[in-house]
Amino acid sequence: MTNAGTTPSIVATTTEELPVRLPRLSRRVVLTLLGRLTRGTIVLVEGGSERRYGVGGPTVRVNIYDERAFGAALRHSSIGLGSAYINGWWDCDDLTSLLQILLGAIAPMTQRKDRWARRLAPVLVPLTRLGRIDWKRDRDNIRAHYDISNDFFKLMLDETMAYSCGFFADPSVSLAEASREKFDRLCRKLDIGPDDHVLEIGTGWGGFALHAARERGARVTTTTISDEQFAHASQLVAEAGLSDRITVLNCDYRELKGTFDKVVSIEMIEAIGWRQLDTYFATCAKLLTPNGRMGLQAIVIEDRSYERAKYKEDFIKRFIFPGGFMPSVKAMVHSMASVTDLHVVDLEDIGRHYAETLRRWRANLLHHRAELDKLALGAAFERLWHFYLCYCEAGFLERHVTNVQMVLARREWHPPLGALSTRS
Repeated sequence: MTNAGTTPSIVATTTEELPVRLPRLSRRVVLTLLGRLTRGTIVLVEGGSERRYGVGGPTVRVNIYDERAFGAALRHSSIGLGSAYINGWWDCDDLTSLLQILLGAIAPMTQRKDRWARRLAPVLVPLTRLGRIDWKRDRDNIRAHYDISNDFFKLMLDETMAYSCGFFADPSVSLAEASREKFDRLCRKLDIGPDDHVLEIGTGWGGFALHAARERGARVTTTTISDEQFAHASQLVAEAGLSDRITVLNCDYRELKGTFDKVVSIEMIEAIGWRQLDTYFATCAKLLTPNGRMGLQAIVIEDRSYERAKYKEDFIKRFIFPGGFMPSVKAMVHSMASVTDLHVVDLEDIGRHYAETLRRWRANLLHHRAELDKLALGAAFERLWHFYLCYCEAGFLERHVTNVQMVLARREWHPPLGALSTRS
């Protein structure tokens, strides 16, 4: 099902001209900063002239078509850089490598901002914690991203429709195999079997629910607040003949009742906002049986950057995931310790696999370019998503962000020896 009607509003926000003042002055400042590069080389092409900045590899070639790009990047950081790219003011032959170079260049400044944010946190957090809870806004934020077009996501993702980090046991495996390994890795860590009733918070397009029911024999209840994902997953379950094993709900996780043997949440926590962390973990604990366990996969930011990042609006928050955030491991552990009896019994960093996942998604869109054009989402939309995927890939390659699988257990769970030794 295509829901392209939601797309123009998203694209319109990215193609508005940014307020850029004194473009020539901005250009001089940016060129001065580029002259300080110590890792990587940028070949800047303007008109018929070329200039090289930096030393060593990688070497990327950047074409400037509109000098307003300098002011946009200088004054609006990643939002301006991304918007200028979407507008066609500049282009690059290797966008991921360019963004890696820029992330490395601004790292010292970012670290200073991180320190100040941590120092101010004792004052800022109490003043800003009580944000307005708005369930309609939360649903609208989810729809703004996931209800773009199921047909679009089918072109980008593999046949499992997993929109989360895969696990590449070997570089030669397919994206679908990496997605299934990610699903099964969580199942093995939680020892999911036929006697379990599993709750999945954040259905996606139904991949994990089908895997847990089909491969592990579990009974699964899965919930989403994306209408498009609900429709797709419901149809998928019916076609697979698993309606007796899988229940798909279109409701907020905070509305759920009952208890479950296992809870699984795959890259859904990033959508709740930092003010809802306590609510999220308290709800998950309440939905687990006394000896239940939870498998959580999450995109996380470095602990040292968390306080700054949770207030800062960047390219992702502006154009891709409105209302989103990235937790840190420390923030999650602190939250669950404050409001639940959950404790971490296993943690695995799989972030190195996300860069490859993102690269495969970009390759899929390139491979399906003809079908993508038929969706008529527009050139600005395509450039938006290319920048988004490269931006994320660079973040994982630079380890500014990573991805973790965590197993959380309630107090009454007493594991037998070797209970969590089933990863491989």
